[in-house]
Amino acid sequence: MPTSPDRLVLLGTKGGPAIRPGGPSPTSMLLDLGGRRIIIDCGLGVTRGLVEAGMRLSELDLVFVTHLHSDHVLELGPLIHTAWTTGLAKPVTVYGPAGTQAVWKGFLASLSYDIATRIADEGRPDLERLATVREYGPGAVIETEGLRVTAFRVDHPPVTDCFALKVEGEGRSIVFSSDTAYFPPLADFARGADILVHEAMLPEGVNSIVARTGNGARLREHLVASHTFAADAGRIATAAGVGRLVLNHLIPADDPVFDEGHWRAALADTFAGELIVGRDGLSISL
Repeated sequence: MPTSPDRLVLLGTKGGPAIRPGGPSPTSMLLDLGGRRIIIDCGLGVTRGLVEAGMRLSELDLVFVTHLHSDHVLELGPLIHTAWTTGLAKPVTVYGPAGTQAVWKGFLASLSYDIATRIADEGRPDLERLATVREYGPGAVIETEGLRVTAFRVDHPPVTDCFALKVEGEGRSIVFSSDTAYFPPLADFARGADILVHEAMLPEGVNSIVARTGNGARLREHLVASHTFAADAGRIATAAGVGRLVLNHLIPADDPVFDEGHWRAALADTFAGELIVGRDGLSISL
């Protein structure tokens, strides 16, 4: 099987779990690095996104979950199950924060009839044994065969176990902010990275989100306390001295009033490097 070229594919670029007609999907990414297929987060749509990106689901390898909000983990079980039904026969390792094991066990329980039937009727391997879930905290997560992944706790209240991830291999370093409020220590963690993928929110878009989603003042309080305005994402990238800044987990991502120009204008005074505004299906060469 030929090795895929090193690339980062943004499968889902929307912040939050809601989906709307013709709009983007919640957060998920594919990192092809040194022959490893690395999935970062499993929001709704990750399975279809991987297929559309040209990946065979039977090649599923490593999965990382940054935190347990639904727009990052809702399709974890369905991704592995769908890969299993399309020929996955080799082990898959899932790394996630405390509670990820319970998510996986709960999924297996919910699909127990289907899984048992397919094992007996179609001769498939035991799905539970095929996937290993390893829960992680701050620090080294994996270091093997030229690949190193490190976790750094970020500020995403009320979620305590929410982690930025640094993936290093093939002489490259890619940092994923996960969901976070403006958190200056992240700049030290991302120091000198080739790519920083950082969440971003437009101040003028908050009213739009609140109006369409509901919950009024409570939702507004959450967004402001738990997420990073785009200008501040630029400040983190500048302080870290990163090569490229990729905006992802966009808030809002599905309001036609706001386009790429709004995001670039928001960072005009805080980041002078190469800026990439995320969109579903965007492939970025490493």
